[in-house]
Amino acid sequence: MPEDHEVLTAEEAAALLRVSTKTVLALARAGSLPGEKVGRAWRFVKSDVLAYVRGSLPQTGAEEDD
Repeated sequence: MPEDHEVLTAEEAAALLRVSTKTVLALARAGSLPGEKVGRAWRFVKSDVLAYVRGSLPQTGAEEDD
């Protein structure tokens, strides 16, 4: 499995971003950081976390009306 497609726990995503787990979970619940809840735990794809940091995630739900 390529390293960028590695699945991370909330704790691992927080360590990668160098923020608290609480911050990662708040971002995920708000829909800012892509992740999926599996049972009671959140999981994140490493490439999505890195894209979030780069600001290169596709914008969703924030489209302007013309």
